[in-house]
Amino acid sequence: MSITPKKCGVRVDPPTLILTYINEATGKKRQRSMPIRNFTKRSGVTRVAEDLCTNPRHKKYLENIKQSQVEKLLQIIQERLKGLSMDETLEKVKGERSIDPEEDLNQLDDDALNKKKEVMDETFEKNRKKPGDNDFEYEVEVDFDKEGPPIESGWDSENDSDPMF
Repeated sequence: MSITPKKCGVRVDPPTLILTYINEATGKKRQRSMPIRNFTKRSGVTRVAEDLCTNPRHKKYLENIKQSQVEKLLQIIQERLKGLSMDETLEKVKGERSIDPEEDLNQLDDDALNKKKEVMDETFEKNRKKPGDNDFEYEVEVDFDKEGPPIESGWDSENDSDPMF
């Protein structure tokens, strides 16, 4: 049975993942509710998402949905269970799943860094231009405007007298 997901959402009470899809065999629009049992405000979102995506009952419905999207939806449920309003929840989840160019990623723990890397990978794939795309160009030359004189640094000078070379 082939399934084309159309919308994926959540219900907070009781915690449920709701998928609207089209059954390709019949062409009919369907909705599936997947309860998330024993999910609390302290549950591990990544582990629950993995369990949900690999569960034999739900696997065929979630195989075309990225696990990171399921994690995001579960995080929304979790923040709502902690007592945040919907606006606060969406702002917090958006902040955690976005990249701030000024943020020092060296200060993050491994889990937070891996989440940031996933966001960067998704953004890259979304913006990547592949052969066959309408606006694909094989060789692109970009001339970046230089503001002010070049910044001098000691390590890249050409007249370096390094005894090793």
